[in-house]
Amino acid sequence: MTVTPLGIPRRLLEFTLDGEPVRAPEGSTVLDACRAAGKDVPTLCEGDTLTPRNACRVCVVEVEGSRTLVPACSREAEPGMEVRTGTERVRHSRKVVLELLASSVDLSTTPRVAGWLKEYEAEPDRFGPAAARLGEEPRIDNDLYVRDYDKCILCYKCVDACGDQWQNTFAISVAGRGFDARIAVEHDAPLTDSACVYCGNCIEVCPTGALSFKSEFDMRAAGTWDESRQSETTTVCAYCGVGCNLTLHVQDNEIVKVTSPHDNPVTHGNLCIKGRFGYQHVQNRD
Repeated sequence: MTVTPLGIPRRLLEFTLDGEPVRAPEGSTVLDACRAAGKDVPTLCEGDTLTPRNACRVCVVEVEGSRTLVPACSREAEPGMEVRTGTERVRHSRKVVLELLASSVDLSTTPRVAGWLKEYEAEPDRFGPAAARLGEEPRIDNDLYVRDYDKCILCYKCVDACGDQWQNTFAISVAGRGFDARIAVEHDAPLTDSACVYCGNCIEVCPTGALSFKSEFDMRAAGTWDESRQSETTTVCAYCGVGCNLTLHVQDNEIVKVTSPHDNPVTHGNLCIKGRFGYQHVQNRD
């Protein structure tokens, strides 16, 4: 028998969203309410398993009485508030943020960004070829995952996932300051000399592909990566008795990567090195 904890029901708050009355459970963010109402508010740094960092500022909305635009991912819904998600001020802000990101970072593997650039008529090329880019080659120093910091938007999700919000390994940190800030392992040492336990939970939360499976990286380089030909099957990891759920991504009858459902009550999307990377034995057909 499965026991489902019900808890105390949260009361509903009423407020106005783009001129329409909406109701949202107490404690919900404005972004939660927007999604429930079918509003497509773009966001990059928000993660459903992490505390918002408010880093990317793509999800900003206008709240009546607020001097500045507010990030929908962290602003809690309040009774009687008036929220507008598509005003000229909001759209202009999102356009500029997208232009700044796309002019300095490779967003080619970031889901949905191409559509947002078109929707908000963003023109990243207007900053010219002098726009600052890291210009760093992908770091391939192990057989499990690749770090391509040319795609990093400094959202800090990997830092949080590796730190006190999930893994508590603290292998990932921020090196440098200002324009020189970048994600690195502690003291900017080689990954193999760091505290990394290769759980891959940083890959799970990375929104841009700056961290990716080496299998995916190699297939993209070879031009064989094709998500339209991939199927997903969720199963239970057989390595131990914890009961972690695995989602196997399969292309051409080969497992190409493993993720985990974020709504799983056991792991909330987190896995260990065995669960995330230990699938090769399944494909040993000799």
